Amino acid sequence: MSTVSLTWLGHASFRVDSPGGTRVYIDPWLEGNPRCPESELEPERCDIVAVTHAHFDHVASAVELGRRFSPALVAMVELAAWLEKQGFKGASSGGLNKGGTVEVAGIRFTLVNAFHSSATPDGTYAGEPAGIVMELENGFRLYHAGDTCVFGDMQLIGRIYRPDVAILPIGDHYTMGPREAAVALELLGVTRCIPCHWGTFPLLTGTPSALRELAPGVDIIDVEPGRTIEL
Repeated sequence: MSTVSLTWLGHASFRVDSPGGTRVYIDPWLEGNPRCPESELEPERCDIVAVTHAHFDHVASAVELGRRFSPALVAMVELAAWLEKQGFKGASSGGLNKGGTVEVAGIRFTLVNAFHSSATPDGTYAGEPAGIVMELENGFRLYHAGDTCVFGDMQLIGRIYRPDVAILPIGDHYTMGPREAAVALELLGVTRCIPCHWGTFPLLTGTPSALRELAPGVDIIDVEPGRTIEL
């Protein structure tokens, strides 16, 4: 069975290469991202852009990717409409809402709940923040929580979607830190976690090692920015 390749681009940005060869950028923030390696600033291609919410550190490179590669978009309906106005051609056709599932190039995307805030860089209302569950062509399920605190209904996400790997923010201050992330892992019932949204700025003090101490039995995958791993 073909594997899923995942590359951390720093902060909450990831590149996913699916078993079928589709390239997905999640929450793309490349130029200006202190942790994005120089080698990743000029993408070779992009088939799908998936965005959890409208804050600049999650959408900063979305429009540029849209202009260069004409990818499909997956995002909250209000955010999708805003991205189209910024120059992401056809973005509004990729808008959906929480609980909704769309299939693009054989990959199923579902928006799920997240507790955070969401407004575009110019202050436009962009719908609520969301997490994203991706089911790849081989049935592998990846959950990107977006920016959020822990919440009890993560248990429902685990029960309904059964993710194989969870990408969780752990930096603290703007999102949950390691203490809440450890509880999130319990609620989700996952045994593999990739931490993100940490170390970008001094305020983001959470670390993978702290999460590892609080979540015994969970494989905390500490990925270096720019490194590609097979899931």
